Amino acid sequence: MLADRERFIKGWLRVKISCIQMNVRVGQPNVNASRVEALVKRAVRRKPDVIVLPELWNTGFAPRKIDRSMADNGGVHAKALCGRLAKEHGVNIVAGSVLRRAGNVLYNTAYVFDRAGNCIAEYNKTHLFSPSGEGEAYTAGDRLVTFPLDGVLCGILICYDLRFGELSRALALSGAKALFIPAEWRREATEQMVALLRARAIEDQVFAALCNGCGEAHGTTFGGKSAIIDPLGNVLARAGRGETILSAAIDFAVQEKARLDLPVFSDRRPDLYTGLCEANLE
Repeated sequence: MLADRERFIKGWLRVKISCIQMNVRVGQPNVNASRVEALVKRAVRRKPDVIVLPELWNTGFAPRKIDRSMADNGGVHAKALCGRLAKEHGVNIVAGSVLRRAGNVLYNTAYVFDRAGNCIAEYNKTHLFSPSGEGEAYTAGDRLVTFPLDGVLCGILICYDLRFGELSRALALSGAKALFIPAEWRREATEQMVALLRARAIEDQVFAALCNGCGEAHGTTFGGKSAIIDPLGNVLARAGRGETILSAAIDFAVQEKARLDLPVFSDRRPDLYTGLCEANLE
């Protein structure tokens, strides 16, 4: 417990997060890149410690419709833009995700940049949204990712990943104190989105910041409603439907107290859960 407290003291105490809920223009990566730059410059006026972008901000989310040639080859353009913005403004950027090409394979890839503009994490979405054909068009990632921001370990999910509690629990067990979720949730599912976000924050005793997109893509309307949740499930900030910048300060003293008052992790029974899983496979 003492070692945990020492790590807590060395890390963040209060952190301001700004989520850029962006109206992504489907199939217009150059237009979207310019918009990202303009919105980041607007967001830094609020003096955030972390800026978060939505899912697939370069092309929009329409797996069956997006031209493969629009994918960012090796993520070069996204890294150049977001790395430069992070360095220029001295801010951490969880740079949403972009459609990335690696040879003949397409990935839904998230990048994270520190205040010096270094790309410190890369995550390929592991749960692909089969109803939209994402699993047919793109390739799933095969590993989970954590990263330190200003001394605090964080984790990342992308959109549909939020429905899989095993993933966020694994990140929390690895030490993540905050989860960042770039997303493009459909309008009709945004209430489920916030309910799941609150559930993940409560059950894993983490802060959770979800940055959703808005606008339309080939008949699908994306619903906004980005939100920042504390480990008790309190909604610290929630956006409306349109393009906006959502900000909230998170206080890690709240998390420390929650984990001391309700020791969920030390009360777990992983031996029992493993046994149940094995039994179900027989």
